[in-house]
Amino acid sequence: MIKAIFFDLDDTLLWDQKSIQEAFIATCKIAEERYGVNPEKLEVAVRQAARELYASYETYSFTQMIGINPFEGLWGNFPDDHEEFRKMKEIVPAYRKDAWTIGLKKLGVDDCEFGFELAETFPEERKRLPFVYEETFQVLDALKENYQLLLLTNGSPDLQQTKLKITSELVPYFNQIVISGDYGKGKPDPGIFEHALDLMKVDKNEAIMVGDNLMTDILGANRVGMKSVWINRHQKERNEVIPTYEIQHLEELYPLLEKLG
Repeated sequence: MIKAIFFDLDDTLLWDQKSIQEAFIATCKIAEERYGVNPEKLEVAVRQAARELYASYETYSFTQMIGINPFEGLWGNFPDDHEEFRKMKEIVPAYRKDAWTIGLKKLGVDDCEFGFELAETFPEERKRLPFVYEETFQVLDALKENYQLLLLTNGSPDLQQTKLKITSELVPYFNQIVISGDYGKGKPDPGIFEHALDLMKVDKNEAIMVGDNLMTDILGANRVGMKSVWINRHQKERNEVIPTYEIQHLEELYPLLEKLG
């Protein structure tokens, strides 16, 4: 019998990809107005520069393990209390500026100061534009009556808390919130799932994990023997990681949980 439901945050309840996309659109528009550059091409160039730079830093393996992607690096500040986060805090100002400056250069605009301006604009736009999937609150309302709910999210404590601050109505639904940067390891590490089970005082057979990422949410649940639900909104191809269930919309959880008792 299922007593607890663990939810991933980004792109499961919060539509983080859309927020990042909209922040890029708003920021690149400024470059279009200033220099007449193609905003779509600038976004592609900045995303590529960001990925390449991010992978070149000594913090890269840590960010992969904790689960912090390059685009979170473009707006997070990382004041968190951990040696690797302290390194990130030092790295990100130059990282942001360089990503935008390199992106501009690829389109023929050589302007460091403007790169810095866009790098400072992007975080403000991302904070201004939080998106939550339309069914999120309705589903959480329905489920909180009968289940304990836990939020299990990879990322920097400060950045994940910022996301929750700007969508503060999400927080009261959860009995516990577990952030990988606080725990010290991210999904799919089995330890963070065991830690979450302990916090909720439930057995692995009494909990189910709901998330959009096969390689973190579903793989981690599989490793501890928990049931899992892969929310696959965009009809992605499945890889070698097999979820217990697959859905395309959070409301599909209702019949599934009813069947499980």
